[in-house]
Amino acid sequence: MTEKMQRMVLASRPTGMPQDENFRLETDDLPEIGPNEVLVRTHYMSLDPYMRGRMDDAKSYAAPVPIGGTMEGGAVGEVITSNHPKFAPGDFVFGMFGWATHGVAKGQDIQKLDPTLAPITTALGVLGMPGFTGWFGLMEYGRPKAGETLVVAAANGPVGSMVGQLGKIHGLRVVGIAGGAEKCKTATETYGFDACIDHRAYETARDLRHALKEVCPDGIDIYFENVGGKVLDAVLPMMNPHGRIPLCGMIAWYNAGGLGADAAMEALTGPRLWRTILVNFLSVNGFIISNHFDRYGDFLREIAPQLAAGKIAYTEDIAEGLENAPAAFRALLSGGNKGKQIVKLI
Repeated sequence: MTEKMQRMVLASRPTGMPQDENFRLETDDLPEIGPNEVLVRTHYMSLDPYMRGRMDDAKSYAAPVPIGGTMEGGAVGEVITSNHPKFAPGDFVFGMFGWATHGVAKGQDIQKLDPTLAPITTALGVLGMPGFTGWFGLMEYGRPKAGETLVVAAANGPVGSMVGQLGKIHGLRVVGIAGGAEKCKTATETYGFDACIDHRAYETARDLRHALKEVCPDGIDIYFENVGGKVLDAVLPMMNPHGRIPLCGMIAWYNAGGLGADAAMEALTGPRLWRTILVNFLSVNGFIISNHFDRYGDFLREIAPQLAAGKIAYTEDIAEGLENAPAAFRALLSGGNKGKQIVKLI
């Protein structure tokens, strides 16, 4: 083949917010495929907050991206060449092809998509890992009961928006926390949240907590944690006895490096943090969704029909061009996205 591929590699490990010099765009020959493998031309690739952690050389649940390695991530694209009996050229698939125009994968590691049922981009968001994360975290660890109050951090993101909509479906009062008045408007008007608080309008956790008390007069039964930082400090003292906290992410601390080791600590830490959990009998469950993909089929069977029926809404932000992925990634980490962040490659 004479066609070339491009890939975005990790050139150096960032300190704080990733900068352009931490990435490098390279051009290579197309890879050869082996037995039971397929070659895919990427149409769209996903950007997700967890990718920031992969840029640090720190012990975590997954190995860091090596220097010179392709930035990892999910993508959807079209099969060009196949050595697997279940896939043919022209099929659309999802796989972990990374920040690249092309990728190679074993047949058992990819998922065939039907573009007639839903746009292929939904496999990166509402019907993909983010939507599945929201569904699993709320249903497994939130254990929602009708009439309870659910607070969702990063309410407009693909995880938070799924959590909020499921909360309404299950009869909860749902309050979002988002960055900006426009995002809050989307949370209430598009996703059906009962209320949404703009955390950027409040300088301190105490001020944010006072605003939350007005819209959560009966306290908080479930807090879906995507953020950490000031938002966590505002919410935790408002948790009701036997409250549940599905711990999905801590984006406020991701740029601190080393899993937040150098983050400026908020007021509610150490003894006060643990005492609040203890005396209110709170259940705090951290989870990594890659450990639970045996439930992905259950998620699709429940959510895909609701999406097709218009009962689940979603928003996508689409940047264009692999060369623009670093800038779009920085915007994601600073809350610049309105929904699921995707990069279009073709």
